[in-house]
Amino acid sequence: MISPSLHPEPVRAACEGRQRWGFGLTPRAIYPLLAGFLWLIPGFWDGRLAYAMPAWEALVLLAALLDGLRLPRAGQLVAGRSWSNAPALDSETEIEMTIENQGGVILECRLVDDLPAALVEEPVAYRLTAFPRVEARLRYRVEPKERGDWETGWMYVNYRSGLGLAERWARAPLIQRVRVYPALRAGEQQQIFLARSRQLDLQLRRAQQRGLGRDFESLREYREGDDLRDICWTATARRGSPVTRQYQTERSQPVWIVLDCGRLMRSRVAMPAEFAHGPATHLHSKLDQACSMAVALAQLALYSGDLVGLLAYGQGIQQRVLPGRGAAHLRQLIEALAVVRAESGEADHLRATAVLSRLQPRRSLILWVTDLAESAMRPEVIDGAAQLSRRHLLLFVAMAQPEVELIAGSRPKNLEQMFLATAAQEMAGRRELLLAKLHEQGALTLDLNPEALTASVLNQYLAVKERAMV
Repeated sequence: MISPSLHPEPVRAACEGRQRWGFGLTPRAIYPLLAGFLWLIPGFWDGRLAYAMPAWEALVLLAALLDGLRLPRAGQLVAGRSWSNAPALDSETEIEMTIENQGGVILECRLVDDLPAALVEEPVAYRLTAFPRVEARLRYRVEPKERGDWETGWMYVNYRSGLGLAERWARAPLIQRVRVYPALRAGEQQQIFLARSRQLDLQLRRAQQRGLGRDFESLREYREGDDLRDICWTATARRGSPVTRQYQTERSQPVWIVLDCGRLMRSRVAMPAEFAHGPATHLHSKLDQACSMAVALAQLALYSGDLVGLLAYGQGIQQRVLPGRGAAHLRQLIEALAVVRAESGEADHLRATAVLSRLQPRRSLILWVTDLAESAMRPEVIDGAAQLSRRHLLLFVAMAQPEVELIAGSRPKNLEQMFLATAAQEMAGRRELLLAKLHEQGALTLDLNPEALTASVLNQYLAVKERAMV
């Protein structure tokens, strides 16, 4: 779950007048004014009755003026906006709007909250009754569509009395910066992976897998066949006989999440059902889904005792978070994942490889999420992955396009469909060959549809932990 500290801060502000007068007639006053012209009909027969029309109009205008003067000034209204939880992709966020009426008249208010298109498709007007000296509250829900930082606008208020002949217009400067985070995995599904991680942890403690890692565990007498580099010379000098060090599987392995933010990650696919909290799913980019997976993996890896780092790159390095642990570090990762952006150009994979090799010289688990360009040449990302696999355990994840697999597996009914199916099969075969060559060099490879990304990666991570492969 997202920490409450990630919530946008509540904002409050006194309203301001929208115009110099900030005052107008309502339909309840305009219709009687129009009805006053009916006095002209009997005025054709008796001219004295025509004088009733201006008298009627003056009476209605006077009543509307008095009603408008009773309304409090714009500065006597204080508006506020607060958030029930941190906005995240495909997760409903409840917003509470408040109006504090410091005047002496019961007000019927019409509120319009100006939110960016990433949060709501179009503004909606809400009605609220504000009693004197009492804060009135109204709640509504939004479902964010885009990650990143967005700026909210003003809150617009039209208010009138119970008589409703006149209304005033006001607005409150509730401008604030709101960050939309990646989609989060449903709590009950995340618990399954956390429970399995706990089970593996208990098994490793029981087994005490000595000799597999490089964490010091104990000393023992030297035996024939032991590595001479493991001899503890200080203990050997004290005892007068060779003593060797015993190691156990490391408890705090570095785990790097490397995200490609190039043009191939801009293509949009439906959000997996595991992240959707409603009946409808929205189209999100591959990068959005990779960021959601990264949050889930970071939570699991940190819970398992590992260190988690992040490298998001395009033509340059967008985000870089060194490996760490703890709740504060998880927040730093989520903040970084919220602002990564897919670029229109090709990503510089070799530059990312060089940066990561410099930041992480020791062996670690590297999860690289990307896609393969459909070209006859060997993709640059394969060369970069091959370099990393020589020193690190690389889990290379290529995000496939579901439409291509669907076309490749379909049965063509005409000549055009036959050419499409042949091209799709050739693309799929080339991807399979590239991943197979990378696998021969020691990397773990996955070619996944976006809907299977998170579950497959988390399962693979747990398998790596179970076999102590790092």
